[in-house]
Amino acid sequence: MTAANQQTGKSEASPGETRAGAARSATVKDVATLAGVSPKTVSNVINGFAHVAPETRERVQRAIRQLGYRPNRAARNLRRGSTGMIALVLPELDVPYFAELGRHFLTTAEEHGRTLLIEQTLGDRDREASVINGLGDHIVDGVVVSPLALHGHALAGHLGAVPLVLIGERPSGGLTDHVVIDNVAAAREAVTHLIRGGRRRIAAVGPQPEPYIGTPLLRRTGYRQALEAAGLPLDPRLEREAPRYHLREGARAMDALLDGPDPPDAVFCFNDALALGALRTLYERGLRVPEDVAVMGFDDIEATRYSTPSLSTVAPDKGAIARHAVSLLLERIDAPGRPPREVVVGHTLCTRESTEDGAASGGGH
Repeated sequence: MTAANQQTGKSEASPGETRAGAARSATVKDVATLAGVSPKTVSNVINGFAHVAPETRERVQRAIRQLGYRPNRAARNLRRGSTGMIALVLPELDVPYFAELGRHFLTTAEEHGRTLLIEQTLGDRDREASVINGLGDHIVDGVVVSPLALHGHALAGHLGAVPLVLIGERPSGGLTDHVVIDNVAAAREAVTHLIRGGRRRIAAVGPQPEPYIGTPLLRRTGYRQALEAAGLPLDPRLEREAPRYHLREGARAMDALLDGPDPPDAVFCFNDALALGALRTLYERGLRVPEDVAVMGFDDIEATRYSTPSLSTVAPDKGAIARHAVSLLLERIDAPGRPPREVVVGHTLCTRESTEDGAASGGGH
């Protein structure tokens, strides 16, 4: 208490609280005070304007979360003539990577005062096109989409109906904003880790035929680059296609590899579900991980920290994917004619028990 308030027995009110102690909704001014910025800066962050410094943006978003600030969406949307809704279109909502990514998008959209609508396509080309076109019919202000089948010229026919940002690795041909990770470099780094551990017959689980050429092709490219750089031969028998990136497909692929004439001593799986399925097969076949076969995944879903053994994996920065995609989308809503941009976000190699004897569970970050 201040000296003046000691005489009256009253305490100073903190942001989000009235003088009488009753809770009230936090305001833009409260957020600005806590973050040490102007109310205008808070407004710029909420509206996704690009000219805010990253450290300032993070400080404001932290204050928003701390105070539980909720913008008056109805009033703001009425002023700017928008629905206040954006959409996230994902292939499969029950795939853990997409579920975790969706949570980051929900948080980010909320920080910008937007409502997020999530749609599922199951990776079907016609459904991807239908969802993009349908959402553009005054339902949402913009769409972030992770396509599996549409790309390049096929995607071009659906641009213009609604502001659009792509995530994932389907080629966009520079036609629209795109947020990606460097899948080639990430896969190369993962396989190089296996090679440095003394592995010489490294299998790849996850290549796919057309039309699924984006992520599968890039990760296979990184896999092959690592082998070539180490002077190891490319053996087509060690590349196993997976029609879907599900647990059962990883288990089946691992079975087929072990039944081959010269089984692998390591396996690089193109996502964590495939890797966890492979772990199950190795356990059932009585093989030790990593002593007999090392296993590497991709995506760093939560389950990888709790599997036995814990799974080495590549961790894309999911939070950064959401932040950049939403910011690019809000910019495009405000300025539809600006040139498309591509943002490459970082990744981390998480080395755990499935590739290193005695590795601490959850290590490598």
